[in-house]
Amino acid sequence: MSDAPPFDTHRLCELAGEIIVNVRDLAALGWTPATSSNFSRRLDDRHAAITVSGRDKAHLREADIMVVDFDGRAVGSDHTPSAETLLHTQLYRRSPDVGCVLHTHSRNQTVASRLFAGAGHLRLEGYELLKAFHGNTTHEAAIDVPVLANTQHMPTLAAQVDALLDTGPLWGYLIDGHGLYAWGRDMAEARRHLEAFEFLIGCELELRKLHREH
Repeated sequence: MSDAPPFDTHRLCELAGEIIVNVRDLAALGWTPATSSNFSRRLDDRHAAITVSGRDKAHLREADIMVVDFDGRAVGSDHTPSAETLLHTQLYRRSPDVGCVLHTHSRNQTVASRLFAGAGHLRLEGYELLKAFHGNTTHEAAIDVPVLANTQHMPTLAAQVDALLDTGPLWGYLIDGHGLYAWGRDMAEARRHLEAFEFLIGCELELRKLHREH
């Protein structure tokens, strides 16, 4: 008889179903073109459930969700996790409050990542929807969304994110020419943060367009 996996398989099934349903919604919005994007949920204090590399996120099945440890290594399967798995697991390792990480590639997110790469951040200020971010209770606030340089060397990106997390609250960041990472305590909160970022980034892009026209 084979050894039992070192995680709760029933919990994995529950989380896989949750990921599939929510990611289909995001794919329908056009935020996961081609086979881009990756999504994960905390499974326990050592493991995460994450989408398998290269899968079409609009048509995920339970077999497209795998388990990794917090070092980003596959557990209980020979599937290949996303190359960016470390950007998920570092958040789970760092904070027990993080229960879900969502990474999308919407047009707004990608355009903004190019437009604000030189500044290194995108400032969101004065918007009522800033109250969508956990712990922020007023629109009278300014949130700087970091824009990190793209690299295939994930430890470099992870180190930069760690440094940002050391400086104060952070709900997400952009990667130049790439997309957005957002997270929360559970799927609902992570989606709220993701959707708030998407809306506010769209507002900033539209304002820039209007200013140029006038």
